[in-house]
Amino acid sequence: MKKEIKATIRLPQAVALYIGAVLGSGILIVPGLAARMAGPASLIDWGFLMVLALPLSVSMAYLAQEYPSSGGVAHFVRLAFGERAGSIVGWFFLMSVPIGAPVAALTGSGYLSAALGQTETFTIFIACLILFAAVALNYLGMSLAGKIQIAVVAGILGILIAAILGAVPHMKVANFEPFMPHGAAAVGSASTILFWCFIGWEAVSHLSAEFVRPERDVMRATILSAGLVGTIYFMTAAAVIGTDSYRQQSQAALVAVARLAFGQTGGVLIGLSGLLICLATVVAYIGAASRLGRALSETGSAPGWLGLISKKYGTPLGGLLFLSLCFIFVMIFFGLKIVTLTDLIQLPNAAFLLTYFGGCAAGVVLFRNERKKRLISLTAAAATFIMIFFIGRALVYPAIILAVMLIFRLVPGAIARFMRRIG
Repeated sequence: MKKEIKATIRLPQAVALYIGAVLGSGILIVPGLAARMAGPASLIDWGFLMVLALPLSVSMAYLAQEYPSSGGVAHFVRLAFGERAGSIVGWFFLMSVPIGAPVAALTGSGYLSAALGQTETFTIFIACLILFAAVALNYLGMSLAGKIQIAVVAGILGILIAAILGAVPHMKVANFEPFMPHGAAAVGSASTILFWCFIGWEAVSHLSAEFVRPERDVMRATILSAGLVGTIYFMTAAAVIGTDSYRQQSQAALVAVARLAFGQTGGVLIGLSGLLICLATVVAYIGAASRLGRALSETGSAPGWLGLISKKYGTPLGGLLFLSLCFIFVMIFFGLKIVTLTDLIQLPNAAFLLTYFGGCAAGVVLFRNERKKRLISLTAAAATFIMIFFIGRALVYPAIILAVMLIFRLVPGAIARFMRRIG
């Protein structure tokens, strides 16, 4: 008898998991970069993306609500386009996390290291601790992981809101003028980097089968987290512009905002916030990928051992072991300077985006008889499709994944045919 993963996720844990997946390290970097590109007019982009985030998030919520499965987006694509398409999208997502999670961990530990004036060795050590903690929490179960995620997300929001409110007395109307210093074209260019701040909804779809009440809590958690995330991003962008912090250090403008509010202590608070943000993101994505590994093994698209379940905790042991091995290799390569953080950041972007596009396209097909749901899925699919044209060389990574899948599919058959001939 197949052992099932326990359903333990309730509404508070669900909201925390969504926020953790979506509110990544972009909150620390992107507001300043967007303001540098478009000036105060970048607030137009933030407002537009807040609106666009609704179809992006709701389309995934509809699918997770209607077809709850640990296969997540791969399951939706399989239902819409067949087994092979589902397997491809599943491997796109699964092979993005072994790189994306270390990148997030290194980003968070890097902010804390910078705030404390520590070395790169310290950064790598803390990043390894983040990855270990996230794997351990997922092994112990989503009930515990979800509760800790609530505390982590509460800490993140508390620090960010305190920094923003503390900066209000330092905001000046003059800093919003001229409103569009670089023209309308710059506003359009800035929107492309903002898009990445609102992706992450697809990750929690892999946990939908573990919701205690998915028919109710999936949509509620999506709407609540979308509203909170959008509001925090917009407030952060307004604070960065109003205090003119983005002109001082565009890639870490929020650090300057926090220092205005709390002095040097503010830098440490933002360093701690960066660590918590990235921990929350890593917990959510490891949870998603480990469960996807099990789903792929059940359909024959991955080795059987990837579907192993812990007898003690009822958690995806095989997927967690696979991810842990990948993390070890990635961190060794980074520590030996074989790859840089810039190299790692570029690799998973295209695979993540193609995964998202596949899920939205699946919604268009699966909801063909439900006009509202289909329109929302179509809007989200169109938005993600347009973004594909901006990712450039990152398309090499999903191409490599496809090539490896093709080799593993063709080679055993070719060997079997050769053996029959010589036999």
